[in-house]
Amino acid sequence: MVDIIHKKREGGVLSEEEIRFWVEGYTRGEIPDYQVSALLMAILFRGMSPSETAALTLRMAASGEQVDLSAVPGVKVDKHSTGGVGDKTTLITGPIAAACGVPVAKMSGRGLGHTGGTLDKLEAIPGFRTTLEPERFLQIVRENGLSVIGQTRDIAPADKKLYALRDVTATVESLPLIASSIMSKKLAAGADAIVLDVKVGSGAFMKSESDARALAQEMVAIGERSGRRTVALITNMDVPLGHAVGNALEVREALETLRGGGEARLREVSLQLAANMLQLAGKGTLAECLSQAQAALESGRALEKFRGMVAAQGGDAAIADDPSRLPSAPCTRLVCAKADGFLSRIDTEACGLASCLLGAGRSRKEDAVDHGAGIVFAADYGQQVRAGDPLATLFTSRPEAFEEAERLVQEALILSPQRPPSQKLIYARVTADGVEEQ
Repeated sequence: MVDIIHKKREGGVLSEEEIRFWVEGYTRGEIPDYQVSALLMAILFRGMSPSETAALTLRMAASGEQVDLSAVPGVKVDKHSTGGVGDKTTLITGPIAAACGVPVAKMSGRGLGHTGGTLDKLEAIPGFRTTLEPERFLQIVRENGLSVIGQTRDIAPADKKLYALRDVTATVESLPLIASSIMSKKLAAGADAIVLDVKVGSGAFMKSESDARALAQEMVAIGERSGRRTVALITNMDVPLGHAVGNALEVREALETLRGGGEARLREVSLQLAANMLQLAGKGTLAECLSQAQAALESGRALEKFRGMVAAQGGDAAIADDPSRLPSAPCTRLVCAKADGFLSRIDTEACGLASCLLGAGRSRKEDAVDHGAGIVFAADYGQQVRAGDPLATLFTSRPEAFEEAERLVQEALILSPQRPPSQKLIYARVTADGVEEQ
């Protein structure tokens, strides 16, 4: 292990055998934290080659259970977001893809900090089970085309150990380590192809477009080297996605979109992600796949797939027609504009933190979530408002949180005398062939 640390410290390229040695040894507890910490810091400063990053990802994916989806016919396509505020696209893209004949067997995570998690949103549906036996999970995908569950403890255990160590050794920011962490779990989940939604902006982990592009290219390269067709979209998280932030509130908004309505930006990014899923599954050109996705949404077929998944996983499928059956918070407060102006900037991370204060998220993994809590925005980016006009409504079961949450939201929504420039929703599409500007 000392030789491996020294080699990387001097800028050398580790072989597959060397990577296998230290990943397996650390996972088994045979190599101590202090040596792996030294190696992680060397990687942070020296980087990793594409072949090293791919080898690390594959070894982490192979460190535990690997899901076998061969019993499900067709090309299975997974979709992953790097985390955002109000990002409920999985609840929309999964049903669209399934309605177009592309099976979606997805493992999702929970929210932490200012970003929300798909499992927390689904568990806002009364009775919905995110833990299923593997046989039942595959049966639902075969019969309905769609199932979303939580990741098992045995998926990529090497990543869990390494991430915990990175968190306390100031090595989280290393792009090869971020990319291998995400992609090891995606590869272990068993899909044939992967669509990545790499968020950039105030509400994302990647704050700059250059960092987001570098991460997207790194992950696409890993996927392709591992035999999985992979595409990444780089999307804007300087504005919350949709109007709702919070679990049951976001399920309601996803249902509005699945019924053919919904907020325009949320609808557009969901359709683009779904179109890329269909294209990777061989359903036609990107333009043809976008038309198929739109038809699935407008015909109600996507809503039926969502309803089928909810029923199959023990949830109250009647919420598809009656969202009032979802949990609701007993206390609300209106946040109003204090002056005239145009909504010119939104600190999306602060909005996510305000939602957490209200109970919709966690600051620690063990925290409980209030499924009815959150925020619904009444004003859009670029909209002109007058003093006293509503900007947002806060929802919670703990009214003592209102004062601090309202302060955060007021500070996050910046008004200016001039109308701000329009913002792009999708900056670029990254494929094995390169970067396509959007």
